[in-house]
Amino acid sequence: MSYTEVPGVRVPIRMWTDPATVEGQAMQQLRNISSLPWISGLAVMPDVHLGKGATVGSVIAMKGAVCPAAVGVDIGCGMSAVKTSLTARDLPDNLSRLRSRIEAAIPVGRGAHPEAVDPGKLHGFPTAGWDDFWSRFDGIADAVKWRRERALSQMGTLGGGNHFVEVCTDTSGAVWLMLHSGSRNIGKELAEHHMGIAQTLPHNQGLVDRDLAVFISDTPQMGAYRQDLFWAQEYAKNNRAIMMALFQDVVRKEFPKAKVAFDPVISCHHNYVSEETYEGQELLVTRKGAIRAGSGEFGIIPGSMGTGSYIVKGLGNERAFNSASHGAGRKMSRTAAKKKFGVQDLEEQTRGVECRKDSGVVDEIPGAYKPIEKVMAQQTDLVEVVAQLKQVVCVKG
Repeated sequence: MSYTEVPGVRVPIRMWTDPATVEGQAMQQLRNISSLPWISGLAVMPDVHLGKGATVGSVIAMKGAVCPAAVGVDIGCGMSAVKTSLTARDLPDNLSRLRSRIEAAIPVGRGAHPEAVDPGKLHGFPTAGWDDFWSRFDGIADAVKWRRERALSQMGTLGGGNHFVEVCTDTSGAVWLMLHSGSRNIGKELAEHHMGIAQTLPHNQGLVDRDLAVFISDTPQMGAYRQDLFWAQEYAKNNRAIMMALFQDVVRKEFPKAKVAFDPVISCHHNYVSEETYEGQELLVTRKGAIRAGSGEFGIIPGSMGTGSYIVKGLGNERAFNSASHGAGRKMSRTAAKKKFGVQDLEEQTRGVECRKDSGVVDEIPGAYKPIEKVMAQQTDLVEVVAQLKQVVCVKG
């Protein structure tokens, strides 16, 4: 579909979904964002829903400013996926052992590795720049420097909530490995530290929503935030890379006779800031629950734990700031999902998937999410589908 333009306060809101289907609170949140004096454009993806700080599924382009709450607390959260040489015929009928081995290799929830993972010991892992990355930890905010050991031990861990590790098959029968995670606790603490600072600044007093407090270019506060932001985004990318290497190692050991080969890994952030140029203007583009979909760029758009996901290639639609949705998007809150659904519903909606089927993940039930097929149909001018995946194993925190 093409977008619908909704009048905003300062800029129009370009929406790749029917505005009438978006909950009132989310629409108000979008109008609040569009009222900011630094806003240059606002694009809304089909998986849009109410978020904390800013609307999930929004692409916020600002001139000379960035809103830390719009980035969110999981800085650099995103996806990684890789196609393997395995096919569905190589998979055993009972996938519980494979799931258990993945869970043993990759800590979930609040878990961490007993010792920091040494990337030099991972099969084929590119270690160039690793020491430089960690040396830059000394330059991040003093408030979180004491978390270094925890940040080290959480590198290569999943976390909880909607984060997951999956084994999938595509429509041709090829097996894919896919995972979703971010910057773990260190990203959260950096985000909260800077959001607190932003809310105290004089230029943010009187905003319609205090969560929309921004940092302005060429100020010490912006400089400090940008440094920590980009470091945390790199942490998130490295976190997924370590997890994927551990995941691949599990698969190699589980299928030794197959001598499994892997295509290049596809990886993309969907909660982050990027410096980009549109119509000759240098802008700071915040994707809050959205992926970059520049022309020819690969991306990943997951559905819920019982439906499926898509590998896509961007079409470079500048009206959407070269963006696309980051997933199916929730249609009800976690609290509402727990009230409406039970374990039996979860079992029915995840039939055929080797995964947790207990009360601890009911809030992640497929029924709490929008239909991924509809979301994809609403962004045919943003991405083209390269592969359609269906999970057979899903690990959650």
